[in-house]
Amino acid sequence: MTKQLIFGDAMRELTATRRILERLPEEHLDWKPHEKSMTLGGLATHLVNLLNWQLTILQYPQFDLATVPLQREALQRREEFLEEFDGNIGKLEKLLDECDEKSLGEEWTLRHGDHIIFCQPRAIALRTFGLSHMVHHRAQLGVYLRLLDVPVPGFYGPSADEQG
Repeated sequence: MTKQLIFGDAMRELTATRRILERLPEEHLDWKPHEKSMTLGGLATHLVNLLNWQLTILQYPQFDLATVPLQREALQRREEFLEEFDGNIGKLEKLLDECDEKSLGEEWTLRHGDHIIFCQPRAIALRTFGLSHMVHHRAQLGVYLRLLDVPVPGFYGPSADEQG
């Protein structure tokens, strides 16, 4: 039962995330709304990269942030965002299909070197560190699109741009 809930939840959130990636305006990938903000392309790249983190949650017992670069190079074309995202959705579907209830309940650890950030069951880590984290940045991306006057898709119902 847990596995079915996780699978359905993940697929709904990933489908919604893909919808916003489809609207990325390539001509504005270097734009950012504030000096402290990521660029549009950097934020969208992070959103796509969060799928790699979700794969890691299902594949390994821990993730050490000290072993990865703080920021990856931003993707440059809408097609690149969608290709990587779609490829990783296929991998995630396969991993979710192969996992069992026992493995979803096993402890998963996020660390930075010797510092343990949190330990929690894999299913909860997938929801919080993976999916909720993605939803947070997807919402940020929606604000960027709104500021650029790009129609924002609805995620849990129609957006102001999709109403009759």
